[in-house]
Amino acid sequence: VNGIEIYSMTIDSKVTSRFAHNVITSRAVNRGNVHKEVVFDVELPKTAFITNFSMTIDGVTYPGTIKEKEVAKKQYEKAVSKGQTAGLVKASGRKTEKFTVSVNIEAASKVTFELTYEELLKRQFGKYEMFIKVKPKQLIKDFEIEVNIFEPQGITELEAEGTFVTNDLQNIIKKTFSDKKGHISFKPSLDQQRTCANCSQSVLDGDFTVRYDVKRTTPDNLQIVNGYFVHFFAPTNLPNLPKNVIFVIDISGSMSGREIEQTREALLKILDDIKEDDFFNFILFGSEVHTWKETLIKAIPENLDEARKFVRGIDTEGMTNLYGGIMRGINMLNAAHEENLVPKRSASIIIMLTDGQPNVGISNTQDIQMHVKKAIEGKYPLYNLGFGYGVDYSFLEKMALENKGLARRIYPDSDAALQLQGFYDEVSNPMLTDVELNYPENEISDLTKNSFKHFYDGSEIVVAGRFIDNNQNSLTVDVRGEAANDALSYTTQQDAEQTAKAFQEQEYVFGDYIERLWAYLTIEQLLEKRIAATGEEKENLTAKALDLSLKYKFVTPLTSMVVTKPEDFDNQDGIADKPIEVLNMYLKNLLSKPRTCMVYAKLLFIVKLISIKLSFTPQLSYLYNAHPTWYTSVDGDPHFIISVPQKEDALCFNINENPGAVLNLINDPVTGIRVNGELIGNKRVNSDAKIQNTYFGKLGIANKHLDLKLMVTPEKITIQNGNEKTGFTWLDSVTLQQEGLTLIINRKKNLVLSMGSGASFVIVLHEVWKKHPVHQDFLGLYTLESDKLSEQTHGLLGQFFHPIDFTILEIHPGSDPKKPDATMIVKNNELTVTRGWQKDFRRDPKHGVDVPCWFVHNNGAGLIDGVHTDYIVSSLF
Repeated sequence: VNGIEIYSMTIDSKVTSRFAHNVITSRAVNRGNVHKEVVFDVELPKTAFITNFSMTIDGVTYPGTIKEKEVAKKQYEKAVSKGQTAGLVKASGRKTEKFTVSVNIEAASKVTFELTYEELLKRQFGKYEMFIKVKPKQLIKDFEIEVNIFEPQGITELEAEGTFVTNDLQNIIKKTFSDKKGHISFKPSLDQQRTCANCSQSVLDGDFTVRYDVKRTTPDNLQIVNGYFVHFFAPTNLPNLPKNVIFVIDISGSMSGREIEQTREALLKILDDIKEDDFFNFILFGSEVHTWKETLIKAIPENLDEARKFVRGIDTEGMTNLYGGIMRGINMLNAAHEENLVPKRSASIIIMLTDGQPNVGISNTQDIQMHVKKAIEGKYPLYNLGFGYGVDYSFLEKMALENKGLARRIYPDSDAALQLQGFYDEVSNPMLTDVELNYPENEISDLTKNSFKHFYDGSEIVVAGRFIDNNQNSLTVDVRGEAANDALSYTTQQDAEQTAKAFQEQEYVFGDYIERLWAYLTIEQLLEKRIAATGEEKENLTAKALDLSLKYKFVTPLTSMVVTKPEDFDNQDGIADKPIEVLNMYLKNLLSKPRTCMVYAKLLFIVKLISIKLSFTPQLSYLYNAHPTWYTSVDGDPHFIISVPQKEDALCFNINENPGAVLNLINDPVTGIRVNGELIGNKRVNSDAKIQNTYFGKLGIANKHLDLKLMVTPEKITIQNGNEKTGFTWLDSVTLQQEGLTLIINRKKNLVLSMGSGASFVIVLHEVWKKHPVHQDFLGLYTLESDKLSEQTHGLLGQFFHPIDFTILEIHPGSDPKKPDATMIVKNNELTVTRGWQKDFRRDPKHGVDVPCWFVHNNGAGLIDGVHTDYIVSSLF
């Protein structure tokens, strides 16, 4: 492609006791006669850590070095300010991250890229799965995937498949396994890679997946190597425990349409799979909380039929009383246990699904976390499913992890129902509760997590640790848990010689694999604990995880890999980071346009705020296309435009007040959102005019629940979060996301703001010629999705977020022949109104678009509640 030939690409995976060590090697040559750019572009699993990268150009190797993130950042700060480095890793799909490096090389030069990453394969539905993304983008003379697996327990099954694999290619996948070794190779020739006989396009584009399982003659397997041990625990042939499951479902307005349909579809499939010994119930929360039954109900056929009817009738309403919904579920489950309504030996689970952020009842997420943790008391796990990109995912994750569960994102695609059902399937077969694996305290240090609330069929518990005495070579473990019929308790023993014997015929085990497995698992768990931790505990967890990341050379969220390149041809060094999940998903949703390029993520507000400099300014037009064209706005010489969709018409009025006056525009006591605007006048007062022109020169938007304030002037934008302040100017292009806040600044044009799951606001900047003798710069405010604010919303604009009706009678000529007058009946008042036009400046801040409307005279008298002076307030906040 473009004179660059990738002539070789190999993906080499070595798996030893579930721990995978993967090396991707790509070799290219510049066939052109001038220097050219070569791109190395691969996708790897989000669960993996990169451990090494190097580039060899004409025999000279340029290695990547792993450093503490802050150190790497400082080292490259200067280069970044000159626009010279690029982030190398970014989230690319549900399961993958994309690693991209480019380098300019001379004509006829060769380059070899080598990337190494490691991960612990998790067992799900009875199999370990390894996922390799294949996308070479051109035909490659020498392309090969090779996987070697070594499992001391022995391999029982091994399968490999590719989403791109046709019948012809299926025969090229070579697969063998015997006893402890498995081998897979996939090596298509040039012709086999073509999409058709003479095509130059490659058919290799998709996922290559390897699945296998191991022999289980005993419930567990213990391995000891070089002073470290790993313990795999996955008993089979245990009877299933009955389960008690409460589904807490968000039915707020934002779930309407496809989301609620997919939720109903998934719940109906789940009802088909629920077992007769199980107990269950549904709790729905919008503004109010509704329950299907007052207590948990046994899953006998007639109850399931009734439940199906209930599920088919689930519909959306109101706002998001998440606190009310989750607490109702917890209290119901607690009562069921206290009153012995459910079997003593059973596993209880709460599954909550939400697509928004709490805004009714208790909406402060920290308060909700505190109440939930106190009510559950560690008795059962809470699983939080976040539907779409509007959720506060870090809140859902913290709350789940604090309560022995996990959070999972449900992507808003056509397969969302399958994603929901798939999650339920993972937790639908509990076999043990309260599993404890106990190791002699005086022999073991740095033990990974060793107590688990539930063990689910088809999964596996993994514990690793380090011996205090490096030479110790035997270990006794005591395992306990509660099964369906009785308590489970047994002891297992292993010594290093047995492990060595199991490994002796194995040539390709990388010797420190158990130590690296222990480091990987420890870092993963420290990072998980860190999510819900605060203060000193968080600092300690961070320090430990950073220390291990540096020692074992893993690129984790705390480290960065600095990639250096030869200095000729303007090559720029780069930094590889682990992407931050929440932010990337949000950006992917908002800016899913081909022109988007994330260049560098800068940490502000100590990681709470993340501002991303974009290489382009997203055009706002598509943002509006997603919403109805109806809006409520104030712009120009306070021209208030009120859309009345059911009439396909609009009302408008002006407020004539002195410069310096502050008007309350929106006030919603439920969501805590308040918007005020301060008036400015012209530079020079027109002594002949009775009414002076005024405009909004300052807007203040506050959310008291989130302790957030945003002040916007024609010069700058200031965000205050508690005591922390961050400032931008209108010359910045910024996308920023923080818990409950999203802000996009489109340079010198407008900004888009959304807070919590409430309405979104667009503020348009009107710039005039700087030397204009009379006019000065001013702002316009537009509200989108105002239906997400509560029914108690008021203010000069806010009162019109509720439906309003009017009747027009007797249209007759007015004082201006182009603008007829009419009599309007509105709010039981009879007013004389004039047909006119106001400007909508959202799409064209310079010229605006004419919107026809009925103009209400005298500061909106008769249309607004009270009189306009009732809306004058003392300050912006």
